[in-house]
Order: sequence, then C-alpha cells, then structure tokens
Amino acid sequence: MPSRSKWVLCAQFLLLACPALVFAEKLRITSNPSGEAVEIDGVAVGTTPFEKDYPGGYFHKTRTVLGARLEHPMVARISLAGYTTKELPLTEGPMDWISISGRNRGEYWLLKSNHFQVDLHPVSDTFTGEVSAPLSGGSITLKPELSREELIGRAKPAVVCLRGRDRSGSGFFVTTTGVIATNAHVARGEESLLVILPNGQQLQAKVVYIDDDLDIALAKVSASSTSAEFPHLTLADVATVHQGESVIAIGNPGEGMLFSVTKGIVSAVGKSEKNGPGTWIQTDAIVNPGNSGGPLINSRGEVVGINTLKVIKQGFHGIAFALSSSDLLEVLHRFYPELSASSRESNSTPSKAVPNKTAAVEETSADESSSISSPAAPLVEGVGTVYIISEPDGAEIFVDDKFHGNTPATLKLPSGSHAIVLKFPGRTDWKRTLEVPKSSKLTLRASLGPAS
Repeated sequence: MPSRSKWVLCAQFLLLACPALVFAEKLRITSNPSGEAVEIDGVAVGTTPFEKDYPGGYFHKTRTVLGARLEHPMVARISLAGYTTKELPLTEGPMDWISISGRNRGEYWLLKSNHFQVDLHPVSDTFTGEVSAPLSGGSITLKPELSREELIGRAKPAVVCLRGRDRSGSGFFVTTTGVIATNAHVARGEESLLVILPNGQQLQAKVVYIDDDLDIALAKVSASSTSAEFPHLTLADVATVHQGESVIAIGNPGEGMLFSVTKGIVSAVGKSEKNGPGTWIQTDAIVNPGNSGGPLINSRGEVVGINTLKVIKQGFHGIAFALSSSDLLEVLHRFYPELSASSRESNSTPSKAVPNKTAAVEETSADESSSISSPAAPLVEGVGTVYIISEPDGAEIFVDDKFHGNTPATLKLPSGSHAIVLKFPGRTDWKRTLEVPKSSKLTLRASLGPAS
C-alpha cells in the first residue's frame, strides 16, 4: 500500500507537469464599442465583453503526454452593425509538440494572449470615395478598345500584391480612397495585409469585410496612407462579357515576377455548382497560386472578374475561373448604396452574392414567426428604432435591399414602410414588410428555418 507521502508526491508531480489537466484559464475579448458579436472558427459564441475558459495547455507550452494541447489555429470574427468586421487571429503556431522523453507527438498552437482588445471603425469612415461602375439600366455604351500595351499601362498601377502571415495573393483598388478587392481565401484569418504597389511602395491594409458565402474580401489601406489618391479600376457590367472576347490577368504568381500579365479569352460565362455560388467566368488566361484576387480585365480596361480558381489535374490544362464583376458589385453595394439597382439588375446572369440565394433556390418562403412590441419612449421625430434579433444569431440584415450588418442589431430607420430580409447560410430567407411609426421603438424577432 503506497504511503501517504508517495500519493502527495504523485499529486505534486501531476500539478507541475500537467497544469492543463487541473487548471483552466480564461480567454477574454473586449471591444470598443461593446456588444459586438463574436464568432470563433465560424461559430457564434456570444458578444463582447466575452469570456470563456480554456485548458491551460492552450496558453502555455506543454511537454507531457497528459497535457492538453490546441491542435488547430483559432480565428475570431468580431462584427457589429454599422461597423467594419474584423478577423482576429488568436493563436500562433504551429509548433512541434515534444514530450519530456524527446518524442515528437505532432503540432500544436498556442493562444497569443488571454485578453484581446478590439476597436472597430464605423463603415461610413472606412468605405469612402466612389466605385466606378456602369449605372445605366438601359443600353450600355461600350468604351473604345485599347491596345494591349496601353491597357496594361493603365490597369497595372491599380493592381497590388498582398501578403499575410503565411500566404500571398493579389488585389486591386476599387476606389481612390484605398479600398481593395481580393479573394476571401487571401484575407481570411488575417487582421491586416502588407500591400505592395507596382512602384515598390509598401503599405498596410486592414481586412474590413469578408463575404461568408462568396470568395470575396475587402481591405482598406490605413488612413495615414490615404492622403494621396490611388489609381483604381472600373467594374464592367457582366452583360457586356461575351464568350470568345480577349481578356488579360494581372497578378503575382508565387514562382513568377510580381505584376505578371497573361492573356486569354473568355471560354464561358455562367453558374458552376462545383465552384460554388456566384457567376463564373472561365478563361484560358494562365493563372497560378498568387494570382488569386487579381483582376481579369477586358480590352476596354474594365474588370470583368476576380481571378479565383485554377483546375489542377493531370490531363487538364488552361482552365481557370474568375468570380464575375456582378458578384463584386453586389458586395460593394452593401457599403456604396449609390451603386444603382438598375445597373445590377441589368446583368444577363443575375448575381447570387447574397448567402442562401443560389440558382437552385431562386425563390424562398418567409417564416412569419415574429413579435413586435412598442414601448412608449419618445424618440427623434420622423425616426424609429428597430432592435432585430434572430435564431440563429449572426443573420445578415437587409433593409430596402441595403446591407445593415448582422443580428443582433439596433437600427434607426425613417418612419414608414420598410422591406426587411434576413439571410443566413443553410437557412431560408426571412422576409417581412415592417411599418415603422414616428418616434417608435420596435423589437423584431425572426426565426430562420432550414432551407428546403
């Protein structure tokens, strides 16, 4: 029978060698403003100030087989209606997990800190300037075609090389104020990106929006760098894109020189279930890893798509795909409502840039389960306040076809009738016409059922 002293020694050893088995540490995320929605690895976990216990081994290196370890990176997404969204990498790694005996037991990640403070910036301060795009819903006047040399000379200054912690890609300016469009897979998990301009200048850009459904992201060069105007590209109406027309791709292939140019034709335009939501442009212009996020440009110098995918398979060559300009316009319309609906509706192939609206589900039924209450607190004349919550949390809010962030959210709306639509991946769109009285305070509860 072991003596009492031996049991005490064993317990002390376990406490010293395997603190993660005994102690938990608290991860805290705070924000300015508070009340921001928190997602960790794509799962909604609460609002700020947020706290959650994790094993001590997630915060400190461990050398024992009994110690807890974090076997994957963790990324938090912080969002609030009216503010830019922030991707916050929580971990560093991977590191080799070496036990006391010297045996390598695989990789692990560590949380960088037990407390993260996040400051979000108002959308109105971030998405400044104007997007150049066709605004006419009727006949479209085509610009004259340019020689290839003139086309490249005009377009290349607006293209950028983007570099994150462990990846690189391409992008391009869509406003003179430093808003950059790229692929989500270039920006996802990055708080900021290094921006390299064709003249060699290096800047920092904050990742300010990532579309959960489409592979599109937006970044913004920091305010200190925007004293001068940036060259930017015009977005084409996808209705002007025709099979067989010439296009060029500008980007930064990993094994090639920066700002390389390749040429090809539009092989096809349309939907692609294999590639995912959106309108896709297939091209034989050569693209490679590092070209992702760069522009596919027509002979008039307009962006027709964002270079996104390449088929890599034995026996297949010259098949690449770009998300169309119509998808990018749908995303930008959320922050630049002056982009007229007529220009977007004139597309011959309607974009599905909004989650849950794919070719297979063109029309969706509304779940009418909701509740509205009207406290009598007086507000500003002619304006009503609407508090919107949903099940599940994090649904995208569209009011009169304009994006207003994610639930839960408090919105101030002009008095009158408004079309409210909530969208969430894998759920049926929730729709309602809401009458907002003057000086009212309303609560809107929505339940989004599974997509049929």
